[in-house]
Amino acid sequence: MSAGEGAIIEKVNLSRPWQTIDPFLFCVHHDDDYPEGDEELGPCAPLVGRNIGQDFSAKDGWSMYHGSQVPGFPQHPHRGFETVTFARTGFIDHADSLGGAARFGRGDVQWMTAGSGITHAEMLPLLKKDEHNKIEFFQIWINLPASDKMVPAHYSMLWDHEIPKHTLLDPWGKPVEVTVVAGEYSPGHPAPPPPPHSWAARKTSDVAIWHAQLAEGASWELPTAKYADTLRTLYVFNGGSVIIDGEEVAADQGAVIRADIPVTVDDAGSGTEILILQGRPIGEPVVQYGPFVMNTKAEIQKAYSDYQNDGFGGWPWPADDPNHGADLRRFAIHPDGKTEEFPVG
Repeated sequence: MSAGEGAIIEKVNLSRPWQTIDPFLFCVHHDDDYPEGDEELGPCAPLVGRNIGQDFSAKDGWSMYHGSQVPGFPQHPHRGFETVTFARTGFIDHADSLGGAARFGRGDVQWMTAGSGITHAEMLPLLKKDEHNKIEFFQIWINLPASDKMVPAHYSMLWDHEIPKHTLLDPWGKPVEVTVVAGEYSPGHPAPPPPPHSWAARKTSDVAIWHAQLAEGASWELPTAKYADTLRTLYVFNGGSVIIDGEEVAADQGAVIRADIPVTVDDAGSGTEILILQGRPIGEPVVQYGPFVMNTKAEIQKAYSDYQNDGFGGWPWPADDPNHGADLRRFAIHPDGKTEEFPVG
């Protein structure tokens, strides 16, 4: 659906997962309103009628996903790309085959380079026993170029207090709140650095991940990207809608928009949340099969063979779906022994 010389190049529908363009591979928005948690950090609710192990039903407003007791994603492998997990509400428990562990949430981001291979689990512990457990997060996959697909696995934590947040006022004094997960929105205030071998770590990649909350009736002018071939996609979610160059982008829609000119986004009247994914394309062949993303079919076959041989380092945890207990905490233990811990709120 070309828009000629207008600001919108193409509209996209927000099916699950959201449609993305190079260098991005995948984006999914998880938004679950879980019931109270039980002693095992699972839901205080019957699981009858759910396809346990493959529950994406959103029945009663939540899913178990691949979890059987605690919702989430028990151990599974990756090779050849990166995951960016932006945890907006609730907590996520990470564990991996290199011995790394973390609990993060409430604005924190985990950025993991799978590289040559890693197995990890992402569980969603229901820590509140006397009220609902709302868990909302984005998981975004970014491709790696062929030169970096076999680098050692690594993850970085981008903690909420380190992530730049800007409050902008439009000409009428209405606010737009911009959170900068990747890239630089305001000169001199870049996001925390991604892992060293990330495509986003290359200054010429022009990768940006921005979340914006537009107040009712607010207007937001997106800055021009650094390069003419930078690709930029805007997604509208959680209700609301916007007008771009006279054309509406409604709730649960997205649009590939021009990045080489300033583009004005106007809230259509009720307040709107937006996610922006931007970057210069890698421009290499992509062969994906399940959790592996490589450049050739032979490399995919090698990934499966390597995983079957050693599980990308084995699994040092006592269960496929480990969680980190009932204590309300945010922390990370990295495979190199580095530890981080921060207050919950």
